[in-house]
Amino acid sequence: MSNTGLFITLAFWDKDFTENVIYDKLLTDKLPVNLGYVYENLVAQMLVASGNKLFYHTWPKDEKHYYEVDFLLSRGAKLCPVEVKSSGYKAHASLDAFSAKYSSRIKDRYLIYTKDFVREEETLYVPAYMTPLL
Repeated sequence: MSNTGLFITLAFWDKDFTENVIYDKLLTDKLPVNLGYVYENLVAQMLVASGNKLFYHTWPKDEKHYYEVDFLLSRGAKLCPVEVKSSGYKAHASLDAFSAKYSSRIKDRYLIYTKDFVREEETLYVPAYMTPLL
């Protein structure tokens, strides 16, 4: 969905069943829920508005699990993998695995999250509000 506000409303507005309890808790920041998909939608909206096309990549880790890179940005002949986190959490196994597998094709690698801008080794940790600058 290209409108994050509408996406949240459609995903959580459940008046017929619970008198909007879930929706109200979400809006007042009292719902203990992983909001990763909301952040991914928000980042997708900002990337598209900045002129990027959206690409996603997944591949098997083992028989039951998968690696996934949330977005791949094309920069000439190179790729910039992007991982999105809804918190300050900095783990990025999929980003590392993708970078190891395609190291010759990677320009920059980004982890978009809720903390300050930091560069650690090859990864740029970017606050969500800076997404349009990628």
